[in-house]
Amino acid sequence: MGRGRSEIKRIDNPTQRQSTFYKRRDGLFKKARELAVLCDADLLLLLFSASGKLYQYLAPTVPSVKEFVERYEAATHTKVWSDIRQERRAELEKVAKMCDLLEKELRFMTVDDGEQYSVPSLAALEHNLEAAMHKVRSEKDRKIGGEMSYLENMIRGKQAERYGLCDKLAHAQSLKVVEGGSTSLNNGLDLKLGRFSQSIQNLGTVQVSRSQI
Repeated sequence: MGRGRSEIKRIDNPTQRQSTFYKRRDGLFKKARELAVLCDADLLLLLFSASGKLYQYLAPTVPSVKEFVERYEAATHTKVWSDIRQERRAELEKVAKMCDLLEKELRFMTVDDGEQYSVPSLAALEHNLEAAMHKVRSEKDRKIGGEMSYLENMIRGKQAERYGLCDKLAHAQSLKVVEGGSTSLNNGLDLKLGRFSQSIQNLGTVQVSRSQI
């Protein structure tokens, strides 16, 4: 009894799938070489693996891949190389237009005393400069706003710390301690409160000066 036909389907095991690929690839290229030599056939074989690696075989009678593709175009009335060249040409034209536009914008951003400018060119230059100034002012306002928010948060933190010290002072005064110890404690807390008040006043002065920029 002969062997039954095995079902052709994708091999799930990666190791077994890779081993089968190498074996079948070698067999396929061997058959291609035999066909080219035995039958004097012009043959081009292209194979991409699952990882994207290219394997190719070109019969000895074929000078180059380009000539083989041109023969294919003539036989099938298709334009493989022409489509690629058209895409490349379109990309080059797009890049050239972009370069021209950038050069024009660069010329608009600089004024040469020795060159004669038309009124529309000067109007376009004025518009570009105004747009640039607006962008610079917006960025400056954003930076100043960020610094103001930082200073305001710092002032609120100092005030919260001052309120905490006031609570500690009130709690210490309510305790029945000896008069000498109470006096020294009050003096120390008063000194800290004075320093924090001065720091808050300094931050407020900085905030006012920032807002006047």
